Amino acid sequence: MEVAMSDLVSYEADGLIATIRMDDGRVNALSVPMLTALLDAFSSAEAAGLAVVLTGREGIFSAGFDLKTIEARGAEYLSMVRMGFELSARLLAFPRPVVIACTGHAIAMGSFLLLSGDYRVGVSDPVRIGPNEVANGMVMPLAAIEICRQRLTPSAFSRALINAEPFSGERAVQAGFLDRVVERHELVPAAYTEAQRLAELDRVAHLAAKLRVRGEAIAAIQAGLEDDLARLTPKR
Repeated sequence: MEVAMSDLVSYEADGLIATIRMDDGRVNALSVPMLTALLDAFSSAEAAGLAVVLTGREGIFSAGFDLKTIEARGAEYLSMVRMGFELSARLLAFPRPVVIACTGHAIAMGSFLLLSGDYRVGVSDPVRIGPNEVANGMVMPLAAIEICRQRLTPSAFSRALINAEPFSGERAVQAGFLDRVVERHELVPAAYTEAQRLAELDRVAHLAAKLRVRGEAIAAIQAGLEDDLARLTPKR
């Protein structure tokens, strides 16, 4: 049965898998309310011991942090940044498998969430995937750099972060943003097939491998986040 965590995120449990779907009717901006609902949904999946398929709405996975909140630069902005990168770290260390069905564009924080899943399936359509901070005149967050470092190839790492180069299709697979691309009608079946396979792995061994492989990266992301927040916090 599908349960609405809010009017932005739905949660549905079926067998070994929970589906968490973002849909704000627009670009799936990662606002504080969206992030709160996502964190609640992952808590529900964790409590039930379920693997997760995280997905978006037709044509868009997520366009990143909410621009209005960024422009306001208030306390909510700092909360949004903290929650976003803490969600990425949580996905990287989540005790059950996390498969991402990337329904379309994944930009900025949306691409960082994409890089935090255990397996990422995307569509073969021409979409934009990657950070756009430099293109928008923003300093790249240290936490974001560490998320990208642990997944992207060295060449794509530089091109995405320094040159704000977007990726799509097979190029996104080659770069490390995705593990596989399929036709749009195949996206959901492909994601669930992989989630089912991963859900049947030994739980203890899977989590231990995840933490051993990603432990240093997660620590670097958390340290980078604290430095980012210190830089963004107004000086009194």
